[in-house]
Amino acid sequence: MKFSESLKSNRDFQAVYGKGKSYANRYLVMYVLENGLDKNRLGISVSKKVGNSVVRHRITRLIRESYRLHESIFNSGLDIVVIARVNAREAGYAEMESALLHISKLHRNVLR
Repeated sequence: MKFSESLKSNRDFQAVYGKGKSYANRYLVMYVLENGLDKNRLGISVSKKVGNSVVRHRITRLIRESYRLHESIFNSGLDIVVIARVNAREAGYAEMESALLHISKLHRNVLR
């Protein structure tokens, strides 16, 4: 069962950046803002500083899959923006999954 949508518009990203709370670790930065809906919206941002398009898409896929597998432990009604840091270039799936779960735990209102 899918609980989430993609966060796509620049206005939504800017709202989460401006009003949301952020936490970070070695690989990722996560911004979270309540959206007033009954589902989550996930946005992923990977800068060109991280690498070429192949590297950026790989990191995006790793983050999206990590979120998808653990989607049920996240509370509903959140806009979540995940930003990959340059160190994420070397990270494999296990490190990316661990990093996502770690920053999710730092946001106390994110997990059930």
